[in-house]
Amino acid sequence: MTSDSNRQGGMRAVCVRWLGAAMVATAGTACAATPASAAQTRGAQAFSADTVVELARQKAARPYEAPVSTLPESYKSLDYDAYRDIRYRPEKARWRDAKLPFQAQFFHPGRSFQFPVVMHEVAEGKARPLAFSPELFTYGPLVKPGPLKKAEGFAGMRLSHPLNREDVFDELVVFQGASYFRALGRGSLYGLSARGLAIDTATSRPEEFPDFRELWLEKPSPGADRVVVHALMDSPSVTGAYRFTIIPGANTVMEVEATVFARKAVAELGVAPLTSMYLFGENDRGDYDDFRPEVHDSDGLFVWTRAGEQLWRPLQNPERINVSSFQVESPRAFGVLQRDTTFAHYEDLEAHYERRPSAWVEPVGDWGPGVVRLVELPTPDETNDNIVAFWVPKKTLGPGDSLKVAYKLHWGAHSPWPVTGSTVVATRVDAGDSWKGARLKDARPMRRFIIDFAALPDFAEDDVPVELVVSASSGKVLRPIATRHTPTGGWRATFELHPTTPVPTELRAFLKRGPETLTETWSYLWIP
Repeated sequence: MTSDSNRQGGMRAVCVRWLGAAMVATAGTACAATPASAAQTRGAQAFSADTVVELARQKAARPYEAPVSTLPESYKSLDYDAYRDIRYRPEKARWRDAKLPFQAQFFHPGRSFQFPVVMHEVAEGKARPLAFSPELFTYGPLVKPGPLKKAEGFAGMRLSHPLNREDVFDELVVFQGASYFRALGRGSLYGLSARGLAIDTATSRPEEFPDFRELWLEKPSPGADRVVVHALMDSPSVTGAYRFTIIPGANTVMEVEATVFARKAVAELGVAPLTSMYLFGENDRGDYDDFRPEVHDSDGLFVWTRAGEQLWRPLQNPERINVSSFQVESPRAFGVLQRDTTFAHYEDLEAHYERRPSAWVEPVGDWGPGVVRLVELPTPDETNDNIVAFWVPKKTLGPGDSLKVAYKLHWGAHSPWPVTGSTVVATRVDAGDSWKGARLKDARPMRRFIIDFAALPDFAEDDVPVELVVSASSGKVLRPIATRHTPTGGWRATFELHPTTPVPTELRAFLKRGPETLTETWSYLWIP
C-alpha cells in the first residue's frame, strides 16, 4: 500500500512471504479471508461468549479447506485507484439511524481482498448475518466493471466513533486483510497494524497467514463507551476464536481474548504480532536522496521485563534480514512505538508521520518463558511494511493442543504507564572525530554512537557524577562520556566502538548515578 492510501485510512494490503533465501513484503499479494459460507444463508442464531470458541474447536477437528474466490475476474484485477473509487455510503452506516455511539461500515471485495469475510450483527443474544448489497456503495468512474451484483460477504469492516470531537464520527478501528487490524488514539493517523497470529515468520519455512473468516459485531447500547467484535480465524495449522473489546480514548485500548486450536504442529507461533514500516531515520539514513529527514511509521521496539528493566531498540532498514530475540520471563509489556512526534523531523505535509500511533502489548496473566522477537526486513521504499515484532512462547503447539491468551493493546501517542526512568529520544551514528567529513565508504570501521536521553530529575552534579555504562558483544568500547544536554534538559551519551572482528555487535548502554539506574537500557545491533 502506498503512503497515500495509508493517509486515507485503508489497511495496507501487505502479506509477508518467504521466497527462497529472503523474506519480502509484497503490496500486491492477495490476502485470503473467507470463501463462501453456509453462515451467509443462515437466519438468526443464538450467540454467546462461547459460540466462536466452539466453532473454532470444530473447525480444528476437520481438514483445512482453502478459500476459493468466486469474485468476478474484473474485480480481482482492479488497480489501486479503481478499488479506492468504490466507497461505502456514509448514510448507510450500521447503527447511524439509531444514533448509537459507534457506527460500522464495510469494505467492498476486490483487488487484494478477493475472499469476502462473512459479517454478523449480534443483538439480544442472537447473531444475524449482514448481507452484501451494491446499494451500500458508490462506484466511481474508474470502476469499469460497474456495480458488483452480489458477493458472499465483505472485504472487512471499520468502526467509527466521536473520538476527537463530539459532533464528528472519526474512524476508530479497521479489520481488513488476513488477520490484520489497527486502531487510532485521539489525534492519531493510521500507521502500524496488528495481526491475530504470526506463524513461522522469518524462518526457513514458508510463513503462514491465518485469516479472519467471519466477524461478529455486538450492537452497542445507547451511551456505551466500548464496542465488542468477535472473529473466527482459520489457517492450515490453526483455528482461533478472538474477542476484541474496543475502548476509545486518548489511547484506544483493545482487550483481546484468544483461544487457538492446532490442527498440526506449529514450529514457531507469534503471539500479539505488530507490523510496521521503517525506511530511514536519524540512526540509519542509508543512501536515500530524500528531502525528508526521516520516514517511518515507528522508530523503535520497547520491552519491559518482569524484573523491571525497560529496553529500547531503535529500528533499522537492513541490507539483509535482521532477526533479534529478547529472552523474557512473562513480559510486563512490549510494543512498537513512534516516539519521535516532532513534525520538523519528517517535514511531510501529506503523510504526517509524526502523528502515527504507537502500540503497546500488555499481557494479562502469566505468559511464562519465551522471547520477544523483532524482524527487520530490507525495503526500498515506504510502501511496504518491513518491521514485525511478536511474542514467541517457549512451549510449542502440537496437533490437538490449544492455547488461551489474553492481552491489552494500547494505541496512541503516550505511554499507558508512568515513566520510571529517562527514555531514549534519539540515536545517531557517525565516524567519530578522527574521521569527520569522510564519506561512509571511505571511513575506517570505527563508529561513534550518540544517544540522547530525556530530562532527568535535578540533582547536584558535583555530588555524584552521572556515568555511562556500555557493553558490547565484540570489539572495544572507547571514550564513554555522559554530558548534560542543556537545550533539552536531558543528557547525551557518546562512545566509540572499535570492531576487532567483522561480525555483528550487540550494544547496550544506560546512565547511572552511584547505585541508581537513571534511564532505560538502549540496545542496538551494529552490523559492519
